[in-house]
Amino acid sequence: MGRSVLSTAVLYGSLALFTSVLHNVFLLYYVDTFVSVYKIDKVSFWVGETVFLLWNSFNDPLFGWLSDRTFLSSPQTGSQVTSPEVVLKRLKALSANGPLLALSFLAFWVAWASPGLQFLLCLCLYDGFLTMVDLHHSALLADLAVSAADRTRLNFHCSAFSALGSLSVFLSYSFWDKEDFHAFRLFCLALAAFSILGFFLVSGLLRRRFEKEVRPRHEEALALKELSVGNAPFTSPEHPVTIQQYLKQLSRHKNFMWFVSMNLIQVFHCHFNNNFFPLFLEHLLSDNISASSGSILLGISYVAPHLNNLYFLTLCQRHGVYQVIRWLFLLKLGLSVAMLLAGADHVFLLCIFIASNRVFTEGTCKLLKLVISDLVDEDFVVNRRQQPVSALLFGMVALLTKPGQTLAPLFGTWLLCAYTGYDIFQREPAEDIPGPHVAPGSGTPPLRLGCFHMLVFVPITCALLQLAAWSRFTLHGRKLRGIKSSRQGAQHGGLVDVKAI
Repeated sequence: MGRSVLSTAVLYGSLALFTSVLHNVFLLYYVDTFVSVYKIDKVSFWVGETVFLLWNSFNDPLFGWLSDRTFLSSPQTGSQVTSPEVVLKRLKALSANGPLLALSFLAFWVAWASPGLQFLLCLCLYDGFLTMVDLHHSALLADLAVSAADRTRLNFHCSAFSALGSLSVFLSYSFWDKEDFHAFRLFCLALAAFSILGFFLVSGLLRRRFEKEVRPRHEEALALKELSVGNAPFTSPEHPVTIQQYLKQLSRHKNFMWFVSMNLIQVFHCHFNNNFFPLFLEHLLSDNISASSGSILLGISYVAPHLNNLYFLTLCQRHGVYQVIRWLFLLKLGLSVAMLLAGADHVFLLCIFIASNRVFTEGTCKLLKLVISDLVDEDFVVNRRQQPVSALLFGMVALLTKPGQTLAPLFGTWLLCAYTGYDIFQREPAEDIPGPHVAPGSGTPPLRLGCFHMLVFVPITCALLQLAAWSRFTLHGRKLRGIKSSRQGAQHGGLVDVKAI
């Protein structure tokens, strides 16, 4: 039993590896590739990011609705959708969309159309498949387990494998060269091949294990249940739930609305750090640290959040996810205020703050799937559903929070230009986009001061707003324990728990 629990959690967590080896490289290089290598113009960049904003926001609830609508409209009696069928459906989706994600990743690194058109098509294709993979992988967290301990165990393995996947950032520096893209393309091809093979093998293993060890026992339980008299206390309504009715139910879900408000700011801050990390390195530290040191600092900032999350998850088991997230917000606020008071001239403190700011912010993001899984439980209990609509609820969260992903680079470049007059699109041809490989010479003092103010005031503002929203979130403590108890009782053993696999 112990061996099977471990191997199932390891297999589930390893799916994060096959996504992270691609996505970290994408986040770090796609803007630089199109601006510096393909020479995309400013209008095309803004148009592409705007269309991407719309697609990035709406494809999550769209795919979630297409995936989970049958769970909302299943008849009260007859062919009800069972928990094993839900999990198998998720795994089939992962086995198909994972390899397609890897193929769409390759489309970025070869010029096959005009820069503006390629930028738009690549972003939309890649994000579409990434959304499918992320939705179904995240939904499995809520579908495989209900108890906080089991979900924490699954998330623990996701963090460990994500940290391993982040090593692709370190390796990428050996191949990245704007003047000669051949080696980098081969590197990306190797990453994509590894990801395709991994998705095929792991999703296939999980499907076979699930069908062999869990489904027969569940079908036997269903056969016995048919002999019993009476209906389960929670059954789906006689009439299908329409999208309008679902949205109305969601709008009355207070904890969902407060969580989304907090998470929108979190998504903005995470992507702000991703987009402007190289800029901060160049204009705040490049006179005092070498390019290789900047590269190491950047690489560590990608790996450390996942390793740090292993410790955060142990704290979550002890004190609860709500309390740990609150502490992280307070820590972000405290570190930012301390850096503001220290000033921009302390290089060692700047190195620590730039790295820790990203580490703790990303660490918070890694814990939020546990909160969304709890919201799935609350939605299931409050609205008396036949099955939890996990993918749909994850998709609705993304609809309302993903605009922060696109607003971060747009707001950041606008703020920098308005405050300092620096525009990354209006530069001499010989100059490159800011990055860790740029030679020393960090620019004018107003630009350096502007970067420092962006570095400290953005996290201060985000932390204050997040603490205000998080204080209104009530799904923790006794209330959360009651919700989990109600969900486990409602499904009468039909739930597939990770311990059973």
